[in-house]
Amino acid sequence: MQGENSTPEGMEKWRDWKWQMRNTIHSVDTVEKIFDIKLDKEQRALIEETIEKFPMAITPYYLSLVDPEDPWSDPVFKQAFPDRKELYVAKTDMEDPLHEDKDSPVPGVTHRYPDRVLLHVSNTCAMYCRHCTRKRKVGDRDSIPSREQIQEGLDYIRNTPVIRDVLLSGGDPFLLSDEYLDWILTEVSKIPHVEVIRIGTRTPVVLPYRITDGLVEVLKKHENLWINTHFNHPREITSSSKKALKKLWSSGIPLGNQSVLLADINDCPRIMKELVHQLVRNRVRPYYLYQCDLSEGLEHFRTSIGKGIEIMESLRGHTSGFAVPTYVVDAPGGGGKIPVGPNYLISWSTNKAILRNFEGVITTYQEPTEYKHNLCDLNCDKCTLQLKLEGADEEQAIGIQRLLSDYDDMITLTPSSLEKRKEGRWEEYKTNEDI
Repeated sequence: MQGENSTPEGMEKWRDWKWQMRNTIHSVDTVEKIFDIKLDKEQRALIEETIEKFPMAITPYYLSLVDPEDPWSDPVFKQAFPDRKELYVAKTDMEDPLHEDKDSPVPGVTHRYPDRVLLHVSNTCAMYCRHCTRKRKVGDRDSIPSREQIQEGLDYIRNTPVIRDVLLSGGDPFLLSDEYLDWILTEVSKIPHVEVIRIGTRTPVVLPYRITDGLVEVLKKHENLWINTHFNHPREITSSSKKALKKLWSSGIPLGNQSVLLADINDCPRIMKELVHQLVRNRVRPYYLYQCDLSEGLEHFRTSIGKGIEIMESLRGHTSGFAVPTYVVDAPGGGGKIPVGPNYLISWSTNKAILRNFEGVITTYQEPTEYKHNLCDLNCDKCTLQLKLEGADEEQAIGIQRLLSDYDDMITLTPSSLEKRKEGRWEEYKTNEDI
């Protein structure tokens, strides 16, 4: 597919993210032509019915990653091309399994955790992922946040001092213009109690050319900005995606990754280990591994939790600790992220904890015999302890060290007793003991 654009002029177009968006693939006919396949009448009818409910949109770049010899089993193709299984809605499936709409104090804001909120800034994605938990909003132009709605969300954050962490999400915030995104980031940054701004984006995966120098210049302006992307399979980490990631981390922005555990795509310990290794080689910290949500039409993507724990067993102790994501179930009904994993604590008594390691070695940890809450009475409202939660001032130089320093203007060190003598209070001192 990319071969058609192999000339310098063609490659320049290919790497233009706006060209990619203009040429986004929405048609089954186009996919058939690219891969020289032909759906039978029944298959086509079911795919068209699926697209009617859950639209299709694939960037030319992302589709170019598919193995043309076997597209139907390709992990990239499965994430991008509709499957008639999406029409099956299980009894346990929900339109909004995470209660994002119910936990919304104002339109466009989800406030589930006390100190952080999700600000919905875009309903546009470079590609419609078939496993998207927000499939209910895909292609719904009525739910695209307006500037007025975003302003209302900003007002809510300003008026809620407990909020210290704001996540910009969508859709994909990077599908906004540089100027509009800059405006949102600037407004959030002005709020005194907001300490952290996060952006969730899949553009490094499905549209890496969106990470332009201009976008990076906008992002660099804002302190304490963190970016999480969404790689699910090693095949998605290409030379273009690596360049996009490098532009981001070279600008000083910390990068994380959130994967979703997907049946027949990445539900394999070897695949997941290779993915996290490639991520850390590109300075991206594996952050979460999500159990697939109970959104409508995702039943065929979901694995057992046991499969996820098996994968975690293959990572902990078998690779670097910072390469191990936290495996979580985003609880239905808005319960939030619940970490799950292998049981390393086997048993526990008053004096001992029995633990096992990744190799199956069982060991004992002796609890301290003298540990007590010696000072803390657990009455936090009336605490009189010196908690010293604020950062300390750097220690000031004193004595001869201060005279030697190049950053202090002092040139003479005078004993305090001598200063008092000069003030005429000689009677307070005995001459032989003062010097």
